[in-house]
Amino acid sequence: MRSSIHRRRSQLPNQLHHHLTRSIPRFRMPTFSARFSSFPAYPLAHIPARKRALLEAGVDVIDLGAGDADLAPPPAAVAALQRAAEQPALQRYGFGLGHVPFREAITAWMHTRFGQRFDPMTEVVPLLGSKEGLAHVAFAFVGPGDVGIIPEPAYQAYLGGTLLSDATPYIYALRPRTNFLVDVDEIPDEVMRRARVLYLNYPNNPTGAIAPLDYLQRVVQVCHERDILLVYDNAYSEMGFDGYVPPSIFEIDGARDIAIEFHSLSKTYNMTGWRCAWAVAKPEIAGALAKVKSFTDTGQYMGIQAAGVAALASWADFVPTNVAIFQQRRDAAVAAFRANGFSATTPQATMYLWMPLPSGIASKDFADRLREEAGVIVLPGSGFGEGGEGFFRISFIQSPERIAQAARRAGDVLRTMTAERDGASALIGAP
Repeated sequence: MRSSIHRRRSQLPNQLHHHLTRSIPRFRMPTFSARFSSFPAYPLAHIPARKRALLEAGVDVIDLGAGDADLAPPPAAVAALQRAAEQPALQRYGFGLGHVPFREAITAWMHTRFGQRFDPMTEVVPLLGSKEGLAHVAFAFVGPGDVGIIPEPAYQAYLGGTLLSDATPYIYALRPRTNFLVDVDEIPDEVMRRARVLYLNYPNNPTGAIAPLDYLQRVVQVCHERDILLVYDNAYSEMGFDGYVPPSIFEIDGARDIAIEFHSLSKTYNMTGWRCAWAVAKPEIAGALAKVKSFTDTGQYMGIQAAGVAALASWADFVPTNVAIFQQRRDAAVAAFRANGFSATTPQATMYLWMPLPSGIASKDFADRLREEAGVIVLPGSGFGEGGEGFFRISFIQSPERIAQAARRAGDVLRTMTAERDGASALIGAP
């Protein structure tokens, strides 16, 4: 009898499962939107997981991928954050207003650095890193039927903001023939008639290019004539070398009418993970971005903004020393990669080398093999858009010794791939 009861009990779960699977319809994944389906893959998306797997396998990984230096933030910023963590008033919502001393520190720095005055309450927008602001500003200025002019290769936030706004991106390929500048006079008239936003980033990521003042004057003139918002990403304004001092777009006459400029603590102060940045523009433009953000976030943690005040206060002492370290690494990177068969141009700004590959070697193939076979992480040019194909980017974010090791490994992989390419070509050409 016990065994009969036991059999009946053991059958109940199977009977219940059969009943449920028969009565409940099979779940299907909701369909993605057309907007979502238009997004390209983000160039860094898969790298952290692969890096972790390689490290767990015992590989000596040298990461020259992300623009994320292994250097410390200003001690004053760290101390300010520690103090802020003990102040209850700074733990509450900052909203769009944020920590008012941060706004005031921004305007004081903009005046000291560029000679430009801004009202801290109406012409400054604190950001959760410049990336979100660069994407969100498009929401206020473009929509269906409009065009956003996007350089390529470029930071993917420009394209992301345009696509999220349901506008049409016009891709302008940055190539050596224009010194990696967007030549606005080459853009077709039918595109310019629909354009509402132009993204520019100089000093440029990933190419390291800089923009002459006469070029910026021409861009401002065209934006005036065409009623185009100039979104100027100036994240590398403090990373100039050999006496080069990058300008603000607002040093160009007339830019106040049509431009918004973005700055960040990330690269300048080795504070990438803190996500602290700002935009400046006339009240109408700044207010539009602030309104969009009121629907998407509730403001930066005010403790980090308090640390931002301390970082900006340390600018005169901290930044020259930090930039000198990057210049040493730049020089080491250029020398090491040249010695290992690469064509490396010495950049006057940023933390990147943008190097061409031999014909017939795809940038993604090279980056994948370099990572998997030699443990060196670089970014393929194609990860920044089709306009970047034929190049790859390294960040000189590690010591000169580690950079030299990475260059030797990269040279070995390049020689192997070149030999394979030449061997395949010989086979194809054989009778």
